[in-house]
Amino acid sequence: MFSDHGSTVESTTSFHNLNGIFVSQKVNKIRWKPETFGEPHFFLTGSWDDESNKIVLWDIVENAEEEDFYPFSVAEYPYCGDVTEMKFLNTEYFACSSSSGSANVMRVSLSEIGEPLIQNYTTWENLHYFKNGDPSPCTALAVHDNDMATVGEDGRINILRAQSKDIVRRIDNADSCSINCVIYLNHNEILTSNLRGQMKSWDLRSDTKQPKSSFMLSGDLVTPTQLTYHPSQRYIIIAGDELGALTSWDLRQNTYPVNVLNAHEGAISEIQFHPDHLDHLFSCSRGGEIWHWSTKTKNKYGLEHENINAWLAPDDIKAKLEVLNLMPTLKKPINTLDLSNNRVICGGDNEAIYLINGITF
Repeated sequence: MFSDHGSTVESTTSFHNLNGIFVSQKVNKIRWKPETFGEPHFFLTGSWDDESNKIVLWDIVENAEEEDFYPFSVAEYPYCGDVTEMKFLNTEYFACSSSSGSANVMRVSLSEIGEPLIQNYTTWENLHYFKNGDPSPCTALAVHDNDMATVGEDGRINILRAQSKDIVRRIDNADSCSINCVIYLNHNEILTSNLRGQMKSWDLRSDTKQPKSSFMLSGDLVTPTQLTYHPSQRYIIIAGDELGALTSWDLRQNTYPVNVLNAHEGAISEIQFHPDHLDHLFSCSRGGEIWHWSTKTKNKYGLEHENINAWLAPDDIKAKLEVLNLMPTLKKPINTLDLSNNRVICGGDNEAIYLINGITF
């Protein structure tokens, strides 16, 4: 169920074709490997909270008759620290960040005998560190083409380029507390959020080390846990927070949020818009839930709604949104999800990964 200013709407339960497999490590990040042509069948997982963390490449064999899937690991790479983020730059290279304060660009390639490999391409050590010199976790990483931005508990921002080991730019005192999230709004601008719920936009062309603008997630000191933007309207920003709420902004007038939806029971772990079905949002939570949000594009007479994005509709937004619960609620957090066509893949602290097939749009 979710509510907006006291009113409630029931979410619909819609369990699709669901398959799961035990992987023996807590999964903090999961990402489909993009393919130039055809449906992706490789995906990556990154673990956390283990004595020896690793990044694993999986392949999927799907049984069309039984509608089952059988993932099997084809390569792995030992990783120092928890994997805090993974983002593909293209079909071969991906960026990842660590709780040890470092970041990497890695490559998925083939050996001389045709076996898949995960290879380290570039490492940036000690990107994040506290004033006493101790390593600070790199809490989030964002990519835009070959550019990368990292943020950390040390309140620092680093701008990197995948082809170079040099740090393009560093903002040492970007914040006085931990920065939890970062996204690129465009090539020259990033948006960050900190532990106290403050959002800041940064113009990377500017010589100043001050944000271009700043605003609060809410009147209370609520910590954002995830940020994303609408794929075709980047001025629409959705934030998930530690209380399970989704908050949306129109950055063209960003003083106050457009609306706040109290959604999940636990903190929101990840949110993603579908890359092809642009008004469909997917979210997962530390309460063990994974949801599919869709906009109602037609009214009861079959006519299109007015030309306004539902996430910016301040009046009766619930009438414009449908929420589907994609699988039974788990007793442990779902930390991560990723999307490919009509498939959703997710993983969490119960040391399992799940493929949800047959998502309808």
